[in-house]
Amino acid sequence: MIKESYDVVVVGAGPGGTSTAKHLAEKGINVVVFEKRQEIGAPKRCGEGLSASTVKLLGQKIPKRCIAQKIDGAIIYAPNGKSIEINYGKTVGYIVERKLYDKWLAEQAAKKGAKIIAKAEVKDVVKENGFIKGVAVNWEGRKYKIKSKVVVAADGVESTIARKAGLDTVNKLINIDSGYQYEMSNIYLEDPHKIYFFFGNEIAPRGYIWIFPKGKDRANVGIGICGSFGKKTAREYLREFVEKHEWLRNGSILEANAGGIPVGGFLKNMVLNGFLVVGDAAHQVNPIHGGGMKEAQIAGRIAAQVIAEALEKGDVSAKSLEKYNKIWWRERGKELEKVQKLREVVERLSDEDLNFLADNLRGEDLINFTHGKGLAKLAKILLKKPKLAKLAKHLLL
Repeated sequence: MIKESYDVVVVGAGPGGTSTAKHLAEKGINVVVFEKRQEIGAPKRCGEGLSASTVKLLGQKIPKRCIAQKIDGAIIYAPNGKSIEINYGKTVGYIVERKLYDKWLAEQAAKKGAKIIAKAEVKDVVKENGFIKGVAVNWEGRKYKIKSKVVVAADGVESTIARKAGLDTVNKLINIDSGYQYEMSNIYLEDPHKIYFFFGNEIAPRGYIWIFPKGKDRANVGIGICGSFGKKTAREYLREFVEKHEWLRNGSILEANAGGIPVGGFLKNMVLNGFLVVGDAAHQVNPIHGGGMKEAQIAGRIAAQVIAEALEKGDVSAKSLEKYNKIWWRERGKELEKVQKLREVVERLSDEDLNFLADNLRGEDLINFTHGKGLAKLAKILLKKPKLAKLAKHLLL
């Protein structure tokens, strides 16, 4: 079932890995994806939100079975309880079931000709004459050495393959959030078609609490914080939040998930000879909300394009694959860098400052900020308070 050699080996069957494989297979390239877990998409470590604009951008027609809830807006709460509501009056996003969505993405790659193999753990890379020439993988009690022309690391935030290959992917602690989430049932949601965000340094230091509905009385209830900012763990902060709200407190916990979330620290170089990295493993995540499904799939498309060109030329050196860096930074990196600046400003605001912003911003402004737009307006508002002038200047650098 496993062949001795492939054109491309992809490590990890998350959205980034299967996106890379699908686009390669469409070009007739012989590609295999190894996933160490026994089930693709499980366990989930994600709020599971995906915007309608992203689905359109990716050209996807997601099956109904993968969609738990349609979303038509959001409600954002400041520390003092003041809320900003965004209501589009139409579907602008989805809460998906990652255990089904990720598997569906893998199916799409398989249908295009990619080979997908679960419970196959890549233990190391094979190096020859300065090039990555394959991988060592354990599958169903046997050890294999698989040859390839290119290896793609898409093995998530804890990526070990990139480091084994010799690529420096170490991130600063300030750029990694600690996440904890419950999937809860039998809770009360005022509007199950809105996503909810709660800000405040007392409830979520340098972060926020989210509620992503998956039905009228079921939702992902999670938190993301910077561990070095908080006095307690993410789990403790989340548990306290749930206990303080009766509409959550009486609910049941169907699932608990935890994990690290990269929120910045984008890599200037993501390639080596015969090797590149995509998705969470390359820190390709929106720094303000921690979403990585969109970024991973875009990166997979770009990676496949560059790899296909390199294979056609017969040159998979780092110099040839360097085009991946250039395209990704042009298409996504510059925008995400602006969003990282926004995150760096927001994390320094007191609850008083956050309440001040809630009085001066509209819902549309918040949406723009997540795309790195409208930061000049935010800077102008911050300048109204002299003590925030330094932060305003940081936004405009």
